[in-house]
Amino acid sequence: MPDLLCKPFGTHGKVHEITPARAGWRHVGFSLYRLRPGETAAEATGAREVILVMVEGKAAITAAGRDWGTLGARMNVFEKTPPHCLYLPNGTEWSLLAETDCTVAVCSAPGRGGHAPRRIGPEGITLTERGRGTNTRHINNIAMEAEDYCDSLLVTEVFTPAGHWSSYPSHRHDEDDFPRITYLEETYYHRLNPASGFGVQRVYTEDGTLDECMAVHDGEVVLVPRGHHPCGAPYGFEMYYLNVMAGPRRNWRFQPDPAVKWIIDKDG
Repeated sequence: MPDLLCKPFGTHGKVHEITPARAGWRHVGFSLYRLRPGETAAEATGAREVILVMVEGKAAITAAGRDWGTLGARMNVFEKTPPHCLYLPNGTEWSLLAETDCTVAVCSAPGRGGHAPRRIGPEGITLTERGRGTNTRHINNIAMEAEDYCDSLLVTEVFTPAGHWSSYPSHRHDEDDFPRITYLEETYYHRLNPASGFGVQRVYTEDGTLDECMAVHDGEVVLVPRGHHPCGAPYGFEMYYLNVMAGPRRNWRFQPDPAVKWIIDKDG
């Protein structure tokens, strides 16, 4: 089992590169660039489809043989405004030029050439509330099941207020048995506000064969190969995470941990 907590390997340039081989799975890839004005990044998608997410800052992007202009608006992810994103199918190339300090996520999964390049957001992405009480959090859906932009990818942003829990009640999506449950690998890219803070994420199976509890810091990534995966933000520290999911089929169906199912039954 690979280490589930991935720390950035620098503060500048490409700071994360999580491949299926690195993660020990088959579908999800995630990398992250932190760039200064005037710096560039470029990649080919190869056999994978990609969503570029402008987490912070602005960049001029050329991709799939087209000039997409400047993407990005929010300078700090905790502004909670909708992100600017770009979907690219397999077999294309992209390059960008940072116009400001920027953070760019590269979310990838196997592609089948079933969708054309397109901008995603900020139009059409609305911050929505989910949960109740200290389980309340706020969601920017970038490309979930209802948005038919992709062959494999499911991508969303979540903002968890200080003192709240998220990805909770605990649930898993680690079996290929649609419509009861689907197999989806998942990454969490975490940010904290203030950045000096920490959050907590647990990844565990009901039989105890996997049970990891991690303190997560600003800029770190958690891998979820299987099992339940709740996370919490301590009082005083707001949490953001960017989720990337993919599996054999593009549906999100999950099963709750029986130990917490009563919460779902109570809250409806």
